[in-house]
Amino acid sequence: MKRKAQLVLPFLLLILYFLCGCSSLKEWSKGALGVSTKVLEDGRKDAIKKEFDNDYDTCYKKVIESLAKIHAYIYANKPEKNLIAIYVTEVDTTPVGIFFESIDKDSTTIEITSPSTYARETIARKIFLGMEGKLEAEKENTSEEQKSLFE
Repeated sequence: MKRKAQLVLPFLLLILYFLCGCSSLKEWSKGALGVSTKVLEDGRKDAIKKEFDNDYDTCYKKVIESLAKIHAYIYANKPEKNLIAIYVTEVDTTPVGIFFESIDKDSTTIEITSPSTYARETIARKIFLGMEGKLEAEKENTSEEQKSLFE
């Protein structure tokens, strides 16, 4: 019996450590599964921001359309936090956060954040082009450039 208690005690202490640690068990488990948005929320200070003359709903819809065109994978959609969290692609699981802030009824700020500078800048450029209706043009130009490289 004493031996059993010696084996169980460290296990219980480990569980207690995770329950009482800096982050909640829920956030810890999300991090372990790779679906946490905490790193994106914490990185908002370094976000790329741009204001658009559209209401919140229009901006949101245009961003969703742009994400579909660039084949980004949405892993968290949190309207209560004004956040869409994506992976760059289904294969590249670099997280990118897209935050929305309604300035007034006809103006919305979009913030793009990521721990990766490259992902942040690339997704921001594509989202902002999509907001201006220029994403298809960029995609066509890229395809022509790629074709010319192989000719």
